[in-house]
Amino acid sequence: MSVEIVDSSTIVNFVEDEEAFHVSVRDLFGELDTDRDGLLCYGEMVKELERLRVFETHFGIDVKREAGEVAGVYESLFVQFDHDLNGRVDFEEFKHEIKQMMLAMANGIGFLPLQMLLERDSLLMKAVRRESAAPVAA
Repeated sequence: MSVEIVDSSTIVNFVEDEEAFHVSVRDLFGELDTDRDGLLCYGEMVKELERLRVFETHFGIDVKREAGEVAGVYESLFVQFDHDLNGRVDFEEFKHEIKQMMLAMANGIGFLPLQMLLERDSLLMKAVRRESAAPVAA
């Protein structure tokens, strides 16, 4: 993990860079697709939702939740990704929802820079690295 400075333009520019965004999302999709069938089932998506610590409330401290509540939230998130409701998430569905989530994050962050603790291979970290590697305009 690393503390990085992030603002909305970091995220928006990453999402708008179609090649960088596509490759990054494809890599994440590939990591989640453990059975390599080109689709994400609920079980594969739940692993990512657990890693994202959806229920974390304050700096790594989680509140104990009822199993039914957790399952309900995870199921509703899965359905958000599963546009055709076939019980599987294909790459295009996944990419579309990741894009929407990242743009919503950018909108919430706004233009004031924030310090954020980012995981090494997260999409946000990839956005920061992309921005850091970009040539500075004269």
